[in-house]
Amino acid sequence: MSTSRPSSKLSHPSSASTPSGDGFLRNSGAAHPQRTLADVREQVAQSIAARALRKALSVDGTRVAAILTLSKHDDERFLRAVAAHLKRSFMLRTDYLFAVATTRSAPQASNAAAVIICGSVPRMVRRAAMLAGSKFLNRVVEVYNEGSRWIGVVDDLGATPYDEAALWDILKKSAQRLVDPALPPPGSRSADLMLSDARARIERVNPSRACEELSEPAPFMPVILVDIRSERQRSKYGGISGSLCVERGALEFLFDPRSPQRLDVATRYDIRIILFDQEGDASSLAAASLQDIGLLNATDIIGGFRAWVKEGLPMAVRPHTLTAWEDEEDEES
Repeated sequence: MSTSRPSSKLSHPSSASTPSGDGFLRNSGAAHPQRTLADVREQVAQSIAARALRKALSVDGTRVAAILTLSKHDDERFLRAVAAHLKRSFMLRTDYLFAVATTRSAPQASNAAAVIICGSVPRMVRRAAMLAGSKFLNRVVEVYNEGSRWIGVVDDLGATPYDEAALWDILKKSAQRLVDPALPPPGSRSADLMLSDARARIERVNPSRACEELSEPAPFMPVILVDIRSERQRSKYGGISGSLCVERGALEFLFDPRSPQRLDVATRYDIRIILFDQEGDASSLAAASLQDIGLLNATDIIGGFRAWVKEGLPMAVRPHTLTAWEDEEDEES
């Protein structure tokens, strides 16, 4: 990430002081003071700082929040004013780390938006700057670091919900304080706990029950057997003819009915998807992930392919396609 000062989109730091606090022009004989544009901008900056304070979460004793706001004239100066209000709010109280960014309300010649990350601990700001460069890969076009403030320009910021979520993730990770790198970070879960949580949500089936469901002549819903093992495992251990081979990394995209990459069979949410891997662990996590998408009938085989072979079940099943099931449904109606 470049740390050179910008020459085009961002003004020089020395010319970006915050607006003066008075801003009132008093006319001789005027009944009321008149507010200037500087007064309005200062009030808006203070309002956004207050909104950030209301949204702030605590991460290891550090207050963090990410705020997106519409672009203003001279974004950098405006964001500096917001940062100044945040600093005054936290003076001598607690550590903080905030990200404030402007977004474009309509297409313009340039859709680059200014971002300021400000904090009480320069180390946290530096870490957040590094993560920002990774999160918004190839989108950070100008940046410089002032220690307790990092200011950058990011292309198309706010175009998708990912951007705000990415800013929050950057701040939360940067605010974590690990005394011992060998200790798990707060809020993290072990693989065993993730597996246990997944299995608490799904109704797993043993190999025999899975085979029965796949053999039913008139199932209540389409039933699809899905092998999520790698090509190497299938070559080494064999497979079940009639199953659909989908490696784990592509599973959600291929079975989400909302995804443009979905398979032909993934056009409805009531399909019964029975997953299996080699041992029956990764398949449980995968089934829970499919349920998150909305495929609430997704499940997996206890013991995986190894258990299927051990029970001596057929190495070929009738492939249930969505078209065949719909044809059967039409005949019944």
